[in-house]
Order: sequence, then structure tokens, then C-alpha cells
Amino acid sequence: MLEIAPTKQAAAWLESLAQALAAGDVAAASNLFVDDCYWRDLLTFTWNITTMEGREAIADMLAATLATAKPSAWQLTGEAISDDGTIEAWFSFETAVARGEGIMRLRDGRCRTLFTAMTDLKGFEERKGAKRPLGVRHKADPKRETWSEARARETRELGTEEQPYCLVIGGGQGGIMLGARLRQLGVPTIVIEKNARPGDSWRNRYRTLVLHDPVWYDHLPYIPFPENWPVFTPKDKMGDWLEMYTRVMELNYWVATKCLSASYDEAEKVWTVVVDRVGRQITLKPKHIVFATGAYGPPRRIDLPGADRFKGELLHSSQYASGDKFRGRRVAVIGAASSGHDVCVDLWESGAEVTMIQRSPTTVVKSDTLMEVGFEIFSEDALARGITTEKADMIVASTPFALVPKGQRALYEVIKARDAAFYDRLRAAGFALDFGEDETGLLMKAYRTGSGYYIDVGASDLIIDGKIGIRNGVAIKSLTPSGILFDDGSELAADAIIACTGYQSMNETVASIVSREVADKVGPCWGLGSGVKGDPGPWQGELRNMWKPTAQEALWFHGGNLALSRFYSKYVALQIKARMEGIETPVYGKPSNSGAADLPPRGGDVAEGDRGGRRA
Repeated sequence: MLEIAPTKQAAAWLESLAQALAAGDVAAASNLFVDDCYWRDLLTFTWNITTMEGREAIADMLAATLATAKPSAWQLTGEAISDDGTIEAWFSFETAVARGEGIMRLRDGRCRTLFTAMTDLKGFEERKGAKRPLGVRHKADPKRETWSEARARETRELGTEEQPYCLVIGGGQGGIMLGARLRQLGVPTIVIEKNARPGDSWRNRYRTLVLHDPVWYDHLPYIPFPENWPVFTPKDKMGDWLEMYTRVMELNYWVATKCLSASYDEAEKVWTVVVDRVGRQITLKPKHIVFATGAYGPPRRIDLPGADRFKGELLHSSQYASGDKFRGRRVAVIGAASSGHDVCVDLWESGAEVTMIQRSPTTVVKSDTLMEVGFEIFSEDALARGITTEKADMIVASTPFALVPKGQRALYEVIKARDAAFYDRLRAAGFALDFGEDETGLLMKAYRTGSGYYIDVGASDLIIDGKIGIRNGVAIKSLTPSGILFDDGSELAADAIIACTGYQSMNETVASIVSREVADKVGPCWGLGSGVKGDPGPWQGELRNMWKPTAQEALWFHGGNLALSRFYSKYVALQIKARMEGIETPVYGKPSNSGAADLPPRGGDVAEGDRGGRRA
């Protein structure tokens, strides 16, 4: 096939990069990039999830990693495209121990952004496709063990006669997806879940909860939702899917199990973990533990002076299940983000008199609008154009976090103009709106703080029509026996108060299970170090501590929404598998929360024989 000009340019650039790297010529390689450039790497060069910003940072990374990575076999994997002066092309390559793929974007013959991601480990590929297991031995054998017998034996022995290599703490969507990835890679793993059934983390939420993200964005790895699955998934349907998935993917999944304590032996390189499994204490000895307790940690309970005097019911949203018992009662909901809105709607539908207390402005986006302009590559139309969920994941991941705000700012200019009348009505109802400190909207709030936004699926009309009351602009001074006293002297009578005040960082879960010292050592999870309220600097360039090595050896964090959990579970699993197989994994860069990120590989990270988000 005759190559078109963009493909020739992309091929020529890739060949120049390959030659420079093969020669160990760091200067020549870095000179192939523009000054304002980015290289985001998922494991292939750095054994980390990190972004190099600028040519100097790229040169430093290559100088430290080339000798170990030994990249080769660079080639384009399709035709390049050109859009507004930018050439985009996909490629594949290899390192000494792995295969990878990536996306380049060129301007005027040089690279603006480069993305490289590991696909599999050589010699340790997943047994799928042409490599799938046979499933039977075509040979008569009086000692034959059937599939069900083998599964029963594995379930009986793992955790007793055989220790898991990895323990995943938390069996919600993140833990389940990671468990599936690890199993496909042959890593002996136990996933523990405090609830009675897989999927209960969804079933136990409030009655009317439905996912706000569309089905194309929410698939699990290996088993996508069927084509008749609803666009927006009800919570109980999601719970049932997770339960089915856990069984079909053959996870070693312990229900009704709570992690009591964990400690790491630095000399032996092993964890001692005590769990309570249905009332029986069991000690496990995994090499690695992964906290998959949600994107965030324990509930954040704000200080409410006078709470001991309040005669009504005071709940955190994590304790809220249904508005039925509040019928005919006056309920104040503290918080105006996603949970606050959803709880208000459920209460109103149940016949309660509801007032939302808004302590800070909220970013609101209509669901229909976001579907049309924000989820463009996660849609039926995208599938028709050949953009699968896997391809869309890669496109999203290929954009460095530092460049996401510009695109989101442009997107929200479109949204604000498109829905101007809607926003005018919300403001007129007394609702405080914003689009972030820098007008970048919902996605950047999700990455930076995980709070302060709502995808409107019905609550906004109730606010506009006055069916959900709004109180803002005044701080809560204290609770009274009959309600809430504000600092301007006004009062709000309430029979119940629901605090939708969010959750703490996942490292607070580490504090309660491992130690305060280790929790402080690894530091908070999530956020980019953007400097906005709730996301203090310094700039990290990646989400803090998520899906990559932390300051505590053999301790990992995995979480996020369904899309992030689906995508990044692969990279957590690859890192753990490499360590299990004794592959050398020299990590480039310091862990999160420790300042500068682009430093030479640190010692002790050799194996022991041991964004995601939406795209505008």
C-alpha cells in the first residue's frame, strides 16, 4: 500500500529514535523532541508510571534506563493521521524483558508527546487467544482431577497449605479487576472483602444509585458488558455482574473477611497479615499487599459542634441506604457534590422535605451534554469508527496530565455556551456554580481532589423548581437540639442530617491496618500536586501513589472508577508478576510525595526472586 506523507514522516521519526537509542546517544534522542515535550511511560523504560516533562527530563531518564531497557524492534502499527499540523501514529516495540506499544504526536518533524506502555512480559504472557489453556488432558488417567476438583483443592489450600504471593485488601470493583489480571498472569492471589457477597459494595449503597458514566466507559477486562446492557447501570445490576465475574474468572475471593493488621519484614521481604474470616483469625504471609479499598479511604466526618445535643438522626452518606424512613420528615443534606445530589433526590422521591447545604461551589454538567461532547471516544459511534474501549483507554492515557487542562478548558467553554440557559436557572435558584479554579471543569476536579462535581441526572431540575431547598453562603456554626444554626444567626429545622462530606485518602486505611508511620511514609493518594485547594503541590505529573511503587516496599494502591480500575489493573499486575518471576525491576524516579520525580533508579527495587478519565 502506498504510504501517505504523515505515515512517512512518522516512520522516519521513529527510525531516528530507534537508531539513537540503539547507539546509546541520549543527546540525539532528546533532540528529536520539541522543547515543550512530554514522554509518559507505563513501565517499559522506568518500571514506574511517570511523565518526563521537557527534553532535559527525557535525557536524564534515558541516561539512567537505556542500559537496562535495551529497546528495539520499533515499528508503526498502522497509518499515521494528521490533524491541524499534528501527526499522530501508533507503534510497537520491545525491551529486554517486555513488549510495548505507544502513541507519538509530532509537530514540525519533532515529537511533542510520546506515550509508551508495556503490553506483556516476554515468556510470561497471559494464556489467552492462541495461547489459551486446552482445558482437558486427552488421555485416560485413573487419577484424573476434574476442573471442579482442582478449583476446590486450590480454594481449600490457598491461604493454608500454600501462601498467596499477593493479597488484595478490598473486593470491590478495583480488587476484583486486579484479582482477574493477577490470575491471568498466574500470580497466586487472595482477594478479601468485608461484605457477605461480591458486589455488596454496590448493593449496600442507597436505593436509587445508578452509574453516571456510560456502559462503553465501564467495561471490566476480559468480559465486556453484553450489547443489551443499559447505558447507565443500576447499582444492584452492577453488584450482580461483579458477583458473576468473580465466579467466572475463578478468583480466590474471601467474603466476610476483614484485615485486622499487617506488618512487613524488611529482611525476609514478606508481610504478616492477620485477617478475620467469618469469625476465625487467620495469618497470611504474602510477598505483596495491594490496598484496593476504593479511590479514597475511610469516611471524612466533619466537626459539627453541638452534635451531641442534636436530637435527630445524624449519618454520614456511607451509612445512608434509603429515604423510606425519612418520609414526611425534614432532612438537611450537607454537601453538594455527587453523593449530596443523589441522596437529596432519593429523599425527595421518598417524600422527605429536603434542604441541601452547599458549603462551596459545585461543577455541574448535564448528563446528555457530557455524553455527546465529553464521552465521544467511549460510545457506540466510536465503536463504529473502530475505536474500541481498549483503544480509547490508550488514547486517554497518552495525554500527559499537564496537557489535560487546556483541552478541558476548551471543552467547558463549549458546555457553558451550550447549556447557558440551564446554568442561569440554577444560579437563579440560589445554587453556587463554578467550573474549577482554572475553568477546567469536572474531569480536573476528579483528578485533583475527587470532589466538587455532579453529573446532572435529575437533581438540578428539582433544585431549579424549588423542590430541593438550597442553603449556601453561610457557614454552619453548630447543631442545635432541633437543627442547624448558621453563623449569620439563621436556623434550619431538621429531623435528620445526612453528611455527604466525602472520604479521606487511602493511606488512612493503611494507618489503621499497618501503622501511622507507614501511612505517613507513603503519604496521601490521589491528586496531581496542581496547587489548587485540596491538591497541594509540588507538581507530581501523575496521580499520587496510584498503581505504582510507593515509599513502602511491596505495598501498592489500586482504585478509581471502573474505567481507571480496568486500565491500570493491568500495570499493577505486570509489576507484581515481574517481581514474582525474579525479573529485574529498577524503578526510575522517587515515589509520590517525595519531591522531584525524575531521578536515577533507587536501590533495593531489584526483584527478590521476588487518567483516565474522559477525553474531550
